[in-house]
Amino acid sequence: MTIGSSSLKRRTVIRGLLAAGAFGATSRFWTGCTPAPPQTQTAPSATAVKTLTIGYIYVGPKDDYGYNQSHAEGEAAVAKVSGVKTVDQASVPETVEVQEVMRNMIKENGVQVLFPASYGYYDPHILKMAVEFPEVQFFHPGALYKEGVHPKNVGSYLGYLLEPAYIAGIVAAYTSKTGKLGYVVPKPIPIVIREVNAFALGARSVKPDLKVQAIFTGDWSLPVKEAEATNSLIDQGADVIISRVDNLKVVITTAEKRGVFSCGYHIDQSSLAPKGYLTGVEWNWAKIYTNYAELISAGKTLMNGGIPHVIRGGLKEEYCKNSPYGPAVSETAKKAADEAKAKFLGGSLVIFKGELKDNKGKVVIPAGKQYTLQDPQLETIDWLVEGVLGDPKNT
Repeated sequence: MTIGSSSLKRRTVIRGLLAAGAFGATSRFWTGCTPAPPQTQTAPSATAVKTLTIGYIYVGPKDDYGYNQSHAEGEAAVAKVSGVKTVDQASVPETVEVQEVMRNMIKENGVQVLFPASYGYYDPHILKMAVEFPEVQFFHPGALYKEGVHPKNVGSYLGYLLEPAYIAGIVAAYTSKTGKLGYVVPKPIPIVIREVNAFALGARSVKPDLKVQAIFTGDWSLPVKEAEATNSLIDQGADVIISRVDNLKVVITTAEKRGVFSCGYHIDQSSLAPKGYLTGVEWNWAKIYTNYAELISAGKTLMNGGIPHVIRGGLKEEYCKNSPYGPAVSETAKKAADEAKAKFLGGSLVIFKGELKDNKGKVVIPAGKQYTLQDPQLETIDWLVEGVLGDPKNT
């Protein structure tokens, strides 16, 4: 989370005001200080239609080589849709400040649809604003929407990264010589933990005795801790590093300097590690966001039932993908990874199926039971699978 630049802007504004003597379920569709003015992108309009104004809010900078940049790339794709205008605000903390940003976008910019893109924006901030502005639609990535409890103008969407994470695990296992992989993990929440598990299960499908050492930093963006964690994992023998933090630049460049391999996340980060980058786990927000824009432009809404309140998808729905293979990936690894992808697309490969034990030896999925990609049980996973060394409860 980048707060410093935002705070600096606010202090500058306040000093200026004082100087002047003033202070002022599932589907396959697909208050704080006054912030700086949102940035605007306008798509060229091919036909004379009413403009749809969509707002995007990011917890970090839009060029963070990671999570926020992936959403910004999705926003850029939406801005090309005829009749659509976007406004955005970056580096907004997961506090009441985001409520003020949403309120300003609605009142000052005429935003009809909002995509506040960080985990901590949902409860209570989006839920509170949705009640205050019942005519505005609010969409959140990964929220646990509760029918009949949460406002009807709130929706939840997500590209499940489980499948590309599993494939990255396969590539990492074939590449590793030590049998030890390292994972730098941010917050210990279900959406993150299940992806750590998917990566580990993919790797252990190749080498059943392989270990994944996980270090939890405790937040989305803590560069110093991320560098320390990466070096610690390498010192412990990990020769492939992956991370799920917002900005992977520190993790990947540290791995490259140490001469070990890396897998990326959120976007293609191969430019940061031309020698050691193997593949990456990427979102495809452009697909999801353009689908929403087209549906809403056609008059469909959450409130009239034209848009489902929960939208999820994986590789088949093109909501996610893997980065291209790097030069260090063997032909054997590519073949195995491509075969797994084909099985995912065909529906014959299920990641979470029994019998499956957690890393404490407890059976968490019994024999004969499985959780498919659309299963709501995936939304609540709080355990690490066998072979992952680490404890999400001790960060």
